[in-house]
This record gives sequence, C-alpha cells and structure tokens, in this order.
Amino acid sequence: MLTRKEIEKREYSILAPYATKSAETKGRVYEEKEHAYRTVYQRDKDRVVYSTAFRRLEYKTQVFVNHEGDHYRTRLTHTLEVVQIAKTIARALMLNTDLVEAIAFAHDLGHTPFGHSGEDALGELMLDRGGFEHNSQGLRVVDVLEKIYPDFPGLNLTYEVREGIIKHSTPFDKPRPYIPFESKGSPPLEVQVVDIADEIAYDNHDLDDGLASGLLSDVELGNTALWKQVASITKKNYPRISKKIRKSQIIRCLIDLQVTDVIKNTEKRLKKFKIASPNGVRNFPERIMSFSGEISALRRPLREFLVKHLYSHYRVIRMSKKAARIIRELFCTYIKNPEQLPPSHASRGKKSDIYTVVCDYIAGMTDRYALDEYKKLFDPYKKV
Repeated sequence: MLTRKEIEKREYSILAPYATKSAETKGRVYEEKEHAYRTVYQRDKDRVVYSTAFRRLEYKTQVFVNHEGDHYRTRLTHTLEVVQIAKTIARALMLNTDLVEAIAFAHDLGHTPFGHSGEDALGELMLDRGGFEHNSQGLRVVDVLEKIYPDFPGLNLTYEVREGIIKHSTPFDKPRPYIPFESKGSPPLEVQVVDIADEIAYDNHDLDDGLASGLLSDVELGNTALWKQVASITKKNYPRISKKIRKSQIIRCLIDLQVTDVIKNTEKRLKKFKIASPNGVRNFPERIMSFSGEISALRRPLREFLVKHLYSHYRVIRMSKKAARIIRELFCTYIKNPEQLPPSHASRGKKSDIYTVVCDYIAGMTDRYALDEYKKLFDPYKKV
C-alpha cells in the first residue's frame, strides 16, 4: 500500500537533492491532520482545483474578451497549458512535480476580469489603499476569500505553495515583498519552473490566438529570426500540409525548442554553481532556471513583435479601454451605493473597509459576469 509516508520516503530516492521534499514543508497556517494517502502538495493541488476561484478562470480573459470567440485562450486553458509545460520541465530536472502542479494551478487565481487591463484599472482605483496586484490578490483568495472549510478561512495551503503564488514573476508579473515570505535570495526551483513555463505558454499561445484572430500575419512573423527558423524546418519536414496545420506545428516546435533549452541550460547552471540542496537554491543570488543566452536573444524580437502587433493592435486597445471603463464604473457605483452589492458583500461592507470589499467582489468576477452586472446597473431595459 502506497501511503503518504511511503511517498515522502520515495521522494528522497527519486527526486534531485535540490528538489523540495514534501516531508520538509514549513507547514500550514492552521494545523491540520494530514491525509493518509496524499502528500501535503498533492492535497494543496486538489484544494485549488476544487475551489470556486479556479472554476471562474474558465470565463476570465487571457488577451481576447471571453465573448470574442470560443477558441481563444482563457485563464483556465492558459493555466492548464502552464501546468503541462511546467510538469515536463520539473520531471526532467527531477523536481517535486506535485508542488509544481499545485503552484501552477494556483498562479492566476488573483486575476481580475478582462486580463491586465482589469488589473491596471483596479490598481488605479485602489492606489490610495496600496494598489492592486494579482499575486497578492491570489494569496488573499487562498488565505481568506475561499469559504469551504468549517475550521479555518481560505484553503489553508502550505507555505511553499503560498510562496509560489506571491513570488510569481514574469515580464508581466512583478511581485511585491510580502511578510512572512523571505525576500532575499531566490525562490525554490519549483516556483521558478512555473514562472518560466508561464512565459513560454503566454508568448506562444498568444501567437496562436493572434494568428487565429487575424490580428497577426505569419508573413510579418517571418521577419523574426526564431519564427523564420522554425517555420523553415516545418516546411522542409512537411511540405504539403495545410496552412492551419503548419501554424500549429510551428507553435508546437517553438514550445518544444524553448522547453528543451530551459531544461538543458538549467542543468548546466545547477552543475556549474554546485547546487546540491533546496537551501543552495534559496541562497543563490539569482534565479538558476533560465533560457540560454542564444534562445533569450532569439525570443526577444518575437516578444517585441507581440507587443507591437498584438497587444498594441487597435482592436485589443479598444477592448482594453472598454474593459477599464466597465471596471471603473462598476467600482464607483458600488462605492457610492454599496446597497447595490449582493447581500453577502453588502454585509461585509458594514464590518470591513468598503473599498476592499468592492475590490474583492470585482476582482472575483468573470468577464461575462462583469458585463452582465454592467448591463443590470446601466441598461434601463435589462432586468436586474
């Protein structure tokens, strides 16, 4: 019989010396009896997946607003793709895949509706109260806002998963220092895996969605070295495939190229810097997991292309501005007239800071719920 204790024991023989071990967790905020057949990180993953906030990711924007089309990425599909990429990297480097899964499933729980435009709008509205940042909100979701258990608020996740949420860092995500989490050194490799998997998934799947929407052109993409290189190999290997399949193969090969590069380059760095324990990772002054210099240089023009041709496209800007207006008008209406909030939130507003209550309410909305609320409040012909 494979019990939790047996799984914990096996980790010491299967995982790398620098991997985080389940038995060495720093624990939970509220003490609990642990499960007989699941490690703490397996249990954390399940708690995240069964949460309300996780289910809502299905209708939260990645780049395109949810109603723009059924085939574009949402926060949920993006999260699933991050999990798969992160597990591949973690498994190859013999890291704790259970911890990686738990962090990856939770890394976007704090996102607002309408993607980064929603976050920016809430950040401006909450500026005098510390602003808004989705890592901090994600931690608030799992620590306070989820209401599932009778003995404690939130999901009562382990220190390491909560650390992965608050320290999530990519070019789009800049974490704040947050007590009681250590601010010096580097986070565990399992956290670093999720961050770099998020970058890979975000960039390549935005390329895919951008091409599907017609906002990006594969002809223009051919001017970037990395796309041109992979497209050339794909054409040589499959000269007669359709344009749609060719695009999918290029995206697939781009992901595989970057994942392979991260694994090989990180392995070199682990050996070079003689990292032999989780503390060795934490005490190292910079992140160990990274792309090679060659791939980093090739990725840069592709990312710049996305910024210029997709994120700055007039249709995306229009969506972003529209989304920001919706967020601002909802926020101001609820602040001025909190009695328009649902009873559960209105009652909280009598005991807590109304700005925090409204911020939590809006941040938890899906795209379609926010749009529906907007219509109920401002469209005279919409039933309330």
